[in-house]
Amino acid sequence: MELLRKELSHLLGEKLSRIECVSEQTNTAVWSLYDREGHAMPLLAKSFTSPGIAAQQAWKMSLLARSGTVRMPVVYGIVTHEDKPGPDVLLMERLRGVSVEAPARTPERWEQLKDQIVEGLLAWHRVDSAGCVGSVDSTQENIWPSWYRQRVDVLWNTLNQFKNTGLTMQDRRVLFRSRECLPRMFEGFNDNCVLVHGNFTLRSMLKDGKSDQLLAMVNPGVVLWAPREYEIFRLYEEGQAESLFWRYLQRAPVAESFLWRRWLYVLWDAVDRLLQTGRINRPAFDAATKGLLPWIS
Repeated sequence: MELLRKELSHLLGEKLSRIECVSEQTNTAVWSLYDREGHAMPLLAKSFTSPGIAAQQAWKMSLLARSGTVRMPVVYGIVTHEDKPGPDVLLMERLRGVSVEAPARTPERWEQLKDQIVEGLLAWHRVDSAGCVGSVDSTQENIWPSWYRQRVDVLWNTLNQFKNTGLTMQDRRVLFRSRECLPRMFEGFNDNCVLVHGNFTLRSMLKDGKSDQLLAMVNPGVVLWAPREYEIFRLYEEGQAESLFWRYLQRAPVAESFLWRRWLYVLWDAVDRLLQTGRINRPAFDAATKGLLPWIS
């Protein structure tokens, strides 16, 4: 932390009194910066343990900002370490606002906010991939079912390299069976790939705390070109998330088969998070298992 503070002080030409970690995951950390007088600066620093990821995220944030109607944090620069060890750092705008998880002041405001969010998503979802699918660092001409099958196989093979994962034998049976049923679950799939945020949850959106107006979307995921259904599958929790899920489907319906395929996405997203963090999201895994069992048994 101290080394990062000194490095950022030198880069910004401003002695930082301290930096404070506001969010930490296995491969990333987000830092608030404070000037020499202890005042918060309008900057956030996001550090990445893996080289190259900061540049990928910066590129995607820029693309989302150019292609959409919803504000994204401005990217000010990237710090890399080609000649010495150290994490890559993404310097970006610090936006004010509260998470959309915070309840709106009235039901009418929540309805208006849902419409704003859906319209913001649809602006991105009108950007066609021209046949490409996948993440920013390995975009390929492919079809989504084949690309997703490759993704599941990588997760499955990586998972089998570990012994103490917290998964029961029944959990592994569900994962194995879901892999076996992939061809049937994507039978007849013909949706094209579009520009997606890739980490679409209530926590990834900011609103004005007083007016409940949408301010920005933050923290995009890695996946770049994917079908629209892969954007909204994370809205599975009861309450606000599910309400937003159905509002999107009212405006822009997807294939009926998504109503069971969504649980496939939730299941393997939980595996991905397990491999990244070492902890299983048990509520998500169990909800996905319950939703999938009628289709894979």
